[in-house]
Amino acid sequence: MAKSLPCYAAYYHRTKETEALLKILTNKIKEALLSVLPVTAIVFFLNLTPLIHFSAREMTVFLICSLFLILGIGLFNLGADLAMTPMGEHTGAGLTKSGRLWLLLAVCFTMGLLITVAEPDLSVLASQVSDVINPVLLIIFVAVGVGLFLLVAMLKIVFGSSLSGLLMFFYMLLFALAGLMIVNGNGNLLSLVFDSGGVTTGPVTVPFIMALGVGIAATLGGRNVGENSFGLIALCSVGPMLAVAMLGITVRGDLSYQVPDYSIENALGKNLFSILLSVAHEVILAIALILLFFAALQIFVLKLPRQKLVQIAVGILYTVVGLIIFLTSVTVGFMPVGYKMGAMLAGNSPYYIVLFGFIIGTVTVLAEPAVHVLNKQVEEVTNGTVGKKSMMAALSVGVGISIGLSMLRTVLDFNILYYLIPGYFISLGLSFFVPGIYTAIAFDSGGVASGPLTSSFILPFAVGVCCVLQGESHVMTDAFGIVAMVAMTPLITIQILGFRAILTRKLRERIAMKRILGSDDEQIIDFM
Repeated sequence: MAKSLPCYAAYYHRTKETEALLKILTNKIKEALLSVLPVTAIVFFLNLTPLIHFSAREMTVFLICSLFLILGIGLFNLGADLAMTPMGEHTGAGLTKSGRLWLLLAVCFTMGLLITVAEPDLSVLASQVSDVINPVLLIIFVAVGVGLFLLVAMLKIVFGSSLSGLLMFFYMLLFALAGLMIVNGNGNLLSLVFDSGGVTTGPVTVPFIMALGVGIAATLGGRNVGENSFGLIALCSVGPMLAVAMLGITVRGDLSYQVPDYSIENALGKNLFSILLSVAHEVILAIALILLFFAALQIFVLKLPRQKLVQIAVGILYTVVGLIIFLTSVTVGFMPVGYKMGAMLAGNSPYYIVLFGFIIGTVTVLAEPAVHVLNKQVEEVTNGTVGKKSMMAALSVGVGISIGLSMLRTVLDFNILYYLIPGYFISLGLSFFVPGIYTAIAFDSGGVASGPLTSSFILPFAVGVCCVLQGESHVMTDAFGIVAMVAMTPLITIQILGFRAILTRKLRERIAMKRILGSDDEQIIDFM
């Protein structure tokens, strides 16, 4: 009987862990439901109006994919908490504690290089411009750009450099290269250049890279731990844009873009199984590259206990399954609906498309899986100073404005630089007036907000609008660039959030000082 007690205790402990895990998963799915519900509700509401008409089959598929999307986001967020975030933090802390700077830089460069090669959105981008730029060459340049700038991000944390100064320098260089592209007659590639910064920071890499910065900053300590915990995504987004701009200067010829078949019938037909296999292959490959590095570090540097490794293994399983469900759902159900909705709205009410774009952008960012990871990390690092609700509100407004402005650009047909130059000028200017942590969070948010749902729902929506209003020949110049806009506007809205926090604090200090100075003399005690 005594021998059975340890077995019973272990069984009881496992049961309690399972119950706790299911409870956490239930809460994650509830959060995902609240995130996806607004997008689904808008589509169903528009289907009841004369502006849009979807078939019963299209709406059924969209509803089923919405339910799977909720499950996928819930599983992904749980997996990020259990695996991706702890892996990143332990990797950053372990490499920093080793005291070998060369090892830290070498691992970060190689990891950034290989993970970017496996990023699904980058492969899609490269295939769409294969007639002008060799897709293999494009992927290599972008991957090297991410690797180099992840290395720059590490050096920035180690030596305590100013993020604002680095961003100012690199964006000035980027706009100089953009000017050379226009001079060489390749201005039609500008939207592609700025979109490349958003597609390389996908849901697989974002939680890991953000946690990597937290781990390194926490180990190094110092006064700016909070500020140094962010900024990695911001710098990793600049590298691809510079790389594609350099390629764009040398490109000759015009882009020939052919709108793919977005129909539900195509997705449900012979392509359904191939879509599922393709998504599973890309997700597993990206996760495997991270695991490969982590396994090597575990053997030679980290040496984490078995219990922690079991937790990470379970979390990886949740992450992989969640991402496969999420990406398959948006490809099958959301991409066709987004394209058709954009085309029908543009045909019925071209001038109201700006308002619809704002509304759709405001609610779509709620369903981006990596956004929830960022918001949670921001609240933890800042000890609640920057709350999840205020972050989500700033992101929603920013993305809504970006989609509305993008629709206006499609209607009026003008160059994207008319937005990007003043937009980045304002955002970089604000960085001199707000605390550094807000600047770091803002520039990270830009890369995180432009996630897979943006490229699989918002971009097809913009393509549909552009095909109706400007024609297929203008898709590369007018529809593309919307990812760049989604990545830019949160830089402004979140820094305005920081500026408001400064004003609120100063106002409170002034009120408190007036109360002290205006207090009665009787309250002042004379000790002389």
